[in-house]
Amino acid sequence: MNRLKLIMSLFIVTMIFVSCSDDEEKIVTLPVESKSVTNLAALQDTDFTQNPPVTTGTFTRFSFKTGTAVTTDEWDIAFRGTTILVNGGAKVGGLSDEPERTGNASLVVQNGTFANITTAPDDAVFSQDASGSYALPTGSDNGWYNYAGPPTHLISPLAGKVIVVKTIDGNYAKMEILSYYKDSDPSAAENARYYSFNYIYNPNVGDKSIQ
Repeated sequence: MNRLKLIMSLFIVTMIFVSCSDDEEKIVTLPVESKSVTNLAALQDTDFTQNPPVTTGTFTRFSFKTGTAVTTDEWDIAFRGTTILVNGGAKVGGLSDEPERTGNASLVVQNGTFANITTAPDDAVFSQDASGSYALPTGSDNGWYNYAGPPTHLISPLAGKVIVVKTIDGNYAKMEILSYYKDSDPSAAENARYYSFNYIYNPNVGDKSIQ
């Protein structure tokens, strides 16, 4: 009888160990992804014959999960001209061709270098688009860029501004806009509205590490 009890005890301990080992094996941490995007088109047309001028054009939707532009509702941020939208909240309003916000993404602009911002901040500081209000402010020196005005009309990314995004899936990413011009060449007007940026995306949901 004692021998039987001993065998049963050993069996139970073994099963518990195997079960714990199986659970540990199921927890897989995916590597953080560091990528670059070059010449992402964010084209628009503006009719200056109307007062006020009317801007039209399809917003280019981007997914950090796929690392590409998408045409579905599975987008995190969207670009048109200097305007960047986030797929969370509500339509800002007053924009033609503005996409519906079908996700729960949000973002925040952080001050610092791309390398030094290694952890996403508390969710409370993130913002979503809302009626009359962009999560990422527009206008010169308000969000991500500076507008030089005449005669160059140059759009330049602001140094030390890093956009941190909580995606529609609950992942975190950071991005650094490098250029607003195709091939980083502002010498021709037609080169404007092409984004190049670096980003880091953490594919592990809820993990705030972005380094």
